[in-house]
Amino acid sequence: MNSISVGSTSSTASSPATGTGRGMIARQPIVNGRHQVVGYELFDRSRSPSGHTADSDARLVFTALSHAGDEELVGTKLIFINCTHESLAGSHLDLLPPEQVVLEIPPLGHAAASEVNARLPILQSLRERGFSLAFNHTVLESAYAAWLPLADYIKLDLSLLAPDKLTVMVRFGCRQSHAELIAEKVETAQQHELASRLGVALFQGYWFARPSVMQTRLLTPAQQNIIQLITLARDQSNTEAIEEVLKKDAGLAFNLLRLINSASFGMQREITSFKQAVMLLGMKKLFRWSAMLLTVSREGGAPPAIGQTAVIRGRLMELLARDSLAHIDTDQAFVCGMFSMLDHMLGLPLPAAMALIPVPEAVAAAVLRHEGPLGELLVLAEACENRDDLLYQRSARTLQLDDERINGAHLQAMAWTDHLADL
Repeated sequence: MNSISVGSTSSTASSPATGTGRGMIARQPIVNGRHQVVGYELFDRSRSPSGHTADSDARLVFTALSHAGDEELVGTKLIFINCTHESLAGSHLDLLPPEQVVLEIPPLGHAAASEVNARLPILQSLRERGFSLAFNHTVLESAYAAWLPLADYIKLDLSLLAPDKLTVMVRFGCRQSHAELIAEKVETAQQHELASRLGVALFQGYWFARPSVMQTRLLTPAQQNIIQLITLARDQSNTEAIEEVLKKDAGLAFNLLRLINSASFGMQREITSFKQAVMLLGMKKLFRWSAMLLTVSREGGAPPAIGQTAVIRGRLMELLARDSLAHIDTDQAFVCGMFSMLDHMLGLPLPAAMALIPVPEAVAAAVLRHEGPLGELLVLAEACENRDDLLYQRSARTLQLDDERINGAHLQAMAWTDHLADL
């Protein structure tokens, strides 16, 4: 599962940075048939000594939102939140935006009809308030017939459903409900192909964010031009050399002019000259913009979910660097996070991919060898993604970051990336 988790650290008297939080949020993208991210599942990955989650996921997400600052945090994508039945009556739901939130409703185990019916009023109330509801495949069983009309999404766990049973479930779900079907725990191309062939349109799982790295893949022309632009910006080359790259790639030129003429730059008149655009943007921002552009070079490149994961990682590292690495250029933290996924973006081994692009030594050392302060921050980000609690706790203590700050930064990074994709 490709989740990015941002987590809790254990509280100790000698480690003041690790004592305020209670939960670790994990994130996993939900993608459509074109591998475009349509939403994220957020869930609690922290565990109590007994092995159970420390709190309801909905409550944990609300707590993270309340500590994440003033900027808009939800972004433009749907947020799927695991719930307990007890948490569905909590007042914390009043402060979540219902039009963007999908509440994942768990089954009741060996439920009697009376138990199912007893829960029906609160589920109906949540729908009336604007929340969407998601259920797992058990909602297709006769015991849950009263819930089925409320389902906006039905999740089909491919680790539990054999192909013949999956076929029956999909056909029944399409006939008996208006819900969108989501195949989750998709880990192979064969599973994806089967679910797609049956009519499933949404997917979740490792396979979408961890493609195999090809040893001999050639870069596309678009990727070559972007890397050339990154190199020129890094070397502080003259604007004439940069103009030559832009003139031979209409897509690059269009995107640069669209950026410089966007509302965020507040230009009084439209900028149509490449030279003006480069001078107004500056080499530092040009380098960063070019790096981000690598994540969306579609032709023959990585799936969109890979690019968004790279940008979220970079933004998360940048935000956390502001708190813990005051002596480090935060742009370096951003680029470090993004370039740590160059192997997935370019389809090359990481050392070969990094050799194509000149970066500061601190970035190269962090990406390739996890050295230095940036390397420690990258270890933290990767431990979050891999849900490696011990490694996470070690890095969080070293960087003196608590889970409230990390969870808030994670949500900010998600929202920032979502809005960026809409520009």
